[in-house]
Amino acid sequence: MRPHVTLKQLRYFDALAREQHFGRAAEACSITQPALSMQITELEQQLGLVLVERTRSGVLLSDKGREIAARAARILCDVNEMIDFALHANNVLAGSLRLGVIPSIAPYMLPPLLPLLREGYPTLELHVRETQTLLLMQELTEGKLDVVLLALPITQADIETMPLFDDHFLLALPKSKKLASRVRATKDLIEHERLLLLEEGHCLREQALTYCSLQQSSAVNTFGVSSLSTIVEMVAAGYGITLLPEMCLNVEARGRDIGITRFVEPQPLRTVGLAWRATSPRADDFRELGRLINLAWSKALIPPAQRETVPNNPASTNAQKS
Repeated sequence: MRPHVTLKQLRYFDALAREQHFGRAAEACSITQPALSMQITELEQQLGLVLVERTRSGVLLSDKGREIAARAARILCDVNEMIDFALHANNVLAGSLRLGVIPSIAPYMLPPLLPLLREGYPTLELHVRETQTLLLMQELTEGKLDVVLLALPITQADIETMPLFDDHFLLALPKSKKLASRVRATKDLIEHERLLLLEEGHCLREQALTYCSLQQSSAVNTFGVSSLSTIVEMVAAGYGITLLPEMCLNVEARGRDIGITRFVEPQPLRTVGLAWRATSPRADDFRELGRLINLAWSKALIPPAQRETVPNNPASTNAQKS
């Protein structure tokens, strides 16, 4: 007789594979530990395979268990996408949407974006996850997120991307080192200064290092800093300089004792965009989300009162890419 495997068993096994512990997996599935253990045992019996090795400290997947776990994750992702298709076939940006955003974008784009979503799509149930790119892309691939707002490019297989706009980097210095209002910064200015950047794992850090042609060195300082606000405070206090994305200036440069200067051409920049699984049936949702993000970006640009410290503002050239 052909084995009979249920989606419930696959969901429970997927949770066990992720948690590596029966108790935590049962809690994640909102069932009792004996019930989860029984379903895993039945799955093993149906497949005729030993999937897990039970130890005192937790659970170890067998070689065949790891393969079954990977296949189960893909099956569950496909099932979720089938359900999404049925739920959203006739509506755009309705129901649940799980949006991932990197930390160097979330505090600056969400404030202008969320009111647009609430006003235009009141039935949308939005869930936001903010963390670093690597984790977001992993969760997107596993089906835990629907779409991610981040810095491109993303070259991962089976991922579709939508470029939205360019976000220029500017040099932030203590007021004591502020350049003349019509002078632009060069990479030479950075070579002899202490460069303050976010901790490893943040794509903003890697982009800044690439532009400055620097590797990790004594001149690059992080000390585990994970927010631009902290770095800007250190710059204002005279502890170094940094590169800031233009989108953050409304928040981070306001009321702080720093100077902001553009770089010479070609200016360093990052391309902000959306990424989603190529198999997702919700591409229309994501394109509409991209349109709203571009609208939010136009609202988040530097106000005229602050532009005097940022000569030759190219905001008008940040046209949408599609």
